[in-house]
Amino acid sequence: MIPILGHAPVSKLIAITLGEPAGIGVELISKLALLGQLDQCVVIGDQALIQSHIGKYQLNISINGPQSDGHLLACQHIATNDKVQLGQLNANNSSYVLALLDYAANGCIKGEYAAMVTCPLHKGIINDAALSQKKFTGHTEYLAELSHTRKVVMMLLNKHMRVALATTHLPLKDVASHISKESLSETLNILIEDIQTKFSIKQPRIAVCGLNPHAGEDGHLGMEEIDIINPVIKQFQQKGYKVYGSIPADTLFTTEKLKSYDAVLAMYHDQGLTPLKYAGFGKSVNITLGLPFIRTSVDHGTALDIAGHNIASADSLLEAIKLTRELVTNAE
Repeated sequence: MIPILGHAPVSKLIAITLGEPAGIGVELISKLALLGQLDQCVVIGDQALIQSHIGKYQLNISINGPQSDGHLLACQHIATNDKVQLGQLNANNSSYVLALLDYAANGCIKGEYAAMVTCPLHKGIINDAALSQKKFTGHTEYLAELSHTRKVVMMLLNKHMRVALATTHLPLKDVASHISKESLSETLNILIEDIQTKFSIKQPRIAVCGLNPHAGEDGHLGMEEIDIINPVIKQFQQKGYKVYGSIPADTLFTTEKLKSYDAVLAMYHDQGLTPLKYAGFGKSVNITLGLPFIRTSVDHGTALDIAGHNIASADSLLEAIKLTRELVTNAE
């Protein structure tokens, strides 16, 4: 039986998936264990990987007890399929990575965990493994399908801003065709509702970016704002919501302007996440809105180039765990 750090009731447990086994997940987890930051957390992944890292660097960490003078790390063991060499991807372990997500998400759905936090995975190697006919586009989309959620919204946040995305992992040439009045309305509804319920802001102020430079410049640089984005904003305003725009992204992402809003809705990935990560990379958190459970993640990738050198920063994972604890408390 896995010991539960802090003697937390099951409903408050947080599942943390290790992610790509060749990446820095094991290192991040170990660093937080040494800092005493894994109270009420259960790590989902290969226990042998963690033990190997602990042994290599002679860390004062005990997995699943018994409690000693060192730090205790609770782990739900799920074995990798094949050997792991840090920094080297192995397609044979792709199904292992997805098995971690399945276990944690199903545990959240059943009430065994109050939330899940995900260490980074590698989308390319999962697609290379050809586990299904459908392309794997990331945690967000995978968890939506697993939980039978029709629509979810990806949002990243740090102390400077909250930025949600109207589209996520798409080629830039396909973005415009994926923005419709219906999809934009659904995204705004999810964003507003989750800002209200998860962050306890009764009337969130939402700034909506334009798609085109200068928000289309009255149609001279594109018609998406006039035909799609602005009419949706007007509909929400008529319903009494504090939704503003469309605003050119190059003027919205300034310190003074951001003070006027509780969240920003960007039209595509790099439009919103480039300024957010510039302002707080390594201190930001990724949260999936619209799911029937709480899910957060780090703001970075697998860092294969430094995996195994014990130099990765665990700051983003720590921020994700801290935020998750707040969200679990708010949910109560």
